[in-house]
Order: sequence, then C-alpha cells, then structure tokens
Amino acid sequence: MAVKNAMTSEFLHAAYSGESMAHMRYLIWGDVAEKEGYPNVARLFRAVSYAEQVHATNHFREIDGNTADASVTAGGVFGMGKTADNLQGAINGELHEVEQMYPVYMNAAEFQDEAGAKRSFHGAWEAEKLHAALFQMALDAVNEGRDIELKAIYVCPVCGYTVLDESPETCPVCGAKKEVFRAF
Repeated sequence: MAVKNAMTSEFLHAAYSGESMAHMRYLIWGDVAEKEGYPNVARLFRAVSYAEQVHATNHFREIDGNTADASVTAGGVFGMGKTADNLQGAINGELHEVEQMYPVYMNAAEFQDEAGAKRSFHGAWEAEKLHAALFQMALDAVNEGRDIELKAIYVCPVCGYTVLDESPETCPVCGAKKEVFRAF
C-alpha cells in the first residue's frame, strides 16, 4: 500500500536517498580502510553498507511506486579521507539519523497513521544507534594505530540490525530468525 500523506512520503524519499548514499559511501570507505591495512574496519564498513541497503530497500517499498516528480536532497559527508576521517564522518552521519532525523520521521508517520513508514523508520533508527557505536569502536582502534578486533559481523536482512561476533536467536527489532542473518 502506498503511503497516503505527503509529509511522510517526503520523509521516506529523503530517508531512501540518504540510506542509498550511505550504502555507497561505506563501500568506498571500506576500500580505503582495506588499502590502509585495516581489513576488519573494511569489513565493518561493508557490513554496515549492507544494513544501509536494507534500510533503503524498506523505505523504497513503503514509497510503493509513489515516485512521480520526486526530488530529494540528502545530507551526507562527501569525499574520501583517511580511514580515521571516514569513520568520524560515518559517526557524525549515524548520530544525525539517531538524534535528529529518524525521531522526527517516526513521529510524523505515527501522527499521520502510516504504520509501514513508522516500522521502516523504526528499524533503521534502531540499527543506526548500533552503527554509531560500532564505528566509534573502530575509530578508537584506528586512533591507537590498530585494526578493530572482531570475529564476525551479522546483519538482519529484514531491518538492518547489526551485531558483532554472534547473531541473536531472533532479531530484537523485527523478530527475524538467526538463520537469515547475513555474516560478514
């Protein structure tokens, strides 16, 4: 079912755009980390890139073809620096989504009775909190001249929930089963 209200539709379009850009930005920054000798930071960037793709896909599904004359501007860090700079840019972007963007988008979706949009925004919001913390752990390691230590990164393909080392039996955000989590 297509979104009914213009404001929620605009927020879905903006969120789709921002998540799409983050997806690509993190893939590029993963390549930088790999070249600088941080293979685990590179893996983290790639895993979170996949989570951002999940968010973008969910938002796009909620738009449900309502794309006529859609024009979006998404804020985001542009450019490529050293891995530490890229991690700080990622942290800043994730915190913007956690503290500013998604709370407002969810409130609008709830006010406008857009359950699908609210669910999509909520899944992304919960995952972005984790992404900011994971990027901070990686930045702390890089600032100490070392790679982040981790075994594996697991991402829920339904909502983008991201966790280190072992996937949960069920996703705490959407309830997806352990078996569907994607390992990085």
